[in-house]
Amino acid sequence: MVSYKDLGLVNTREMFAKAIKGGYAIPAFNFNNMEQMQAIIQACVEASSPVILQVSSGARKYANQTLLRYMAQGAVEYAKELGKNIPIVLHLDHGNSFELCKSCIDMGFSSVMIDGSHLPYEENVALTKQVVDYTSQLEAATTVTGLSRLEPPSTSPKMPPGPIRVMGTRAPPGAGR
Repeated sequence: MVSYKDLGLVNTREMFAKAIKGGYAIPAFNFNNMEQMQAIIQACVEASSPVILQVSSGARKYANQTLLRYMAQGAVEYAKELGKNIPIVLHLDHGNSFELCKSCIDMGFSSVMIDGSHLPYEENVALTKQVVDYTSQLEAATTVTGLSRLEPPSTSPKMPPGPIRVMGTRAPPGAGR
């Protein structure tokens, strides 16, 4: 297992806390190759901006998770070479299984998004909990998307019809004290 901290990365929890306090937005870019990553880092260094480098499951298959880990580490060093030590997150965008999210965290990703929208509500909640529990113990961040409702319809009659997109992070016990 490789810690994102050993790669020079930060997690979204830390990054979002600073952005909220500072009143600024954080760009997130999906990348598929080295040239895209170089352009993203160059632009963010010029703007003195933190950045979330996002990887889709398709890009992970294309580029290989080991190469992506070293590309992210290289992005941190490249930013320093360009004159700025900007905060960088390596994030799995729309992971659809526990195994995929776990693999990414174990390989040094600092953040994952679990998207269980393809599952029935109860299975989606169970999957989301499994991923959040795993990432929380390792101080990585989890973003949740695709929950069809915050509560099952039978226990929440006042919920509006239609899908609700839920996004957030959960800090591990004792964090932020």
